[in-house]
Amino acid sequence: MPASPFLTSIREDLRQKGYAFKTEKTYLHWIRRFILFHGKRHPQEMGGEEVRLFLSFLANTKHVTINTQKTALNALAFLYNQFLDQPLGDLDFSPAKKPRRLPVVMSTAEVKRVLDQLSPRHRLIFSLLYGGGLRVSECLRLRVKDLDFDHQSMLIHDSKGGKSRSTLLPTSLIPDLRALIDEVILIQEQDNLQGVGPSLPYALDRKLPAAYRQPAWMYLFPSTQLSQHPLSGKLCRHHLDDSALRKVLKVAVAEAGIRNKRITCHTFRHSFATHLLQAGRDIRTVQELLGHNDVSTTQIYTHVIGQHFAGTASPLDQLEAFSGTLPP
Repeated sequence: MPASPFLTSIREDLRQKGYAFKTEKTYLHWIRRFILFHGKRHPQEMGGEEVRLFLSFLANTKHVTINTQKTALNALAFLYNQFLDQPLGDLDFSPAKKPRRLPVVMSTAEVKRVLDQLSPRHRLIFSLLYGGGLRVSECLRLRVKDLDFDHQSMLIHDSKGGKSRSTLLPTSLIPDLRALIDEVILIQEQDNLQGVGPSLPYALDRKLPAAYRQPAWMYLFPSTQLSQHPLSGKLCRHHLDDSALRKVLKVAVAEAGIRNKRITCHTFRHSFATHLLQAGRDIRTVQELLGHNDVSTTQIYTHVIGQHFAGTASPLDQLEAFSGTLPP
């Protein structure tokens, strides 16, 4: 469906409120689907009942996951509660029942085998995914200013849900990251000669139009080509696209001989969390490093390692440990 004045006004409102570009695209997608589902009726003519029918349709007919249904609900809640100022109130819709699957996790040996198949630049990217528990989008959006070598930490801005957090920066990667910073700043300096630089957050670009010349704002993993900024239309250098990483990873997994698991970029984040819990780290700490709102989200990794709480052993194993000391 082509962009309409109504959808354009929603897009402008999302940008004015500072929503992430990815959130903007997602919300507009679900609002379009909602309008099409109801025969292109204007949302002002509809309300809670139509939203309930749409969400139930997604669950009962499309069999979407719980998270997908929640995303659609968030988009429609923004539409009615904030944009149209027509609060939806309580919605008695059919919740999606498709259960969450346990995440696929690699062993430490498998992580090493995959990393060994990668080029130095790609190895550094996937090492950050695993070493800091990053989502691939978070890693590719890293800028020079986000690395704190003194405190061995990385600052993640505007992540999922608009949150920011600090996570681990592996000390073993610091020499390579320092060398990488020198390389990307040189790219930035060459771009600056043409009057361009790294893409900037839309609000910052308006307030500080010369910020693209500051090394702090340069991406660690810049794209090889210049492109237009999706919001301002200015020529700039964006970060690498994650599609290239997926292709590289597929080859590396095959060369590592891992055939019994479906390995994706997100598998490195799952492995980060699982291995920390296996090492006895506190689940609240892991929750903060991952940026989860609710500890129940983090607890899924305790099920991956076969324990409801990290460090808990079966009572039978405890019994077997003392079997040799018991009298006959």
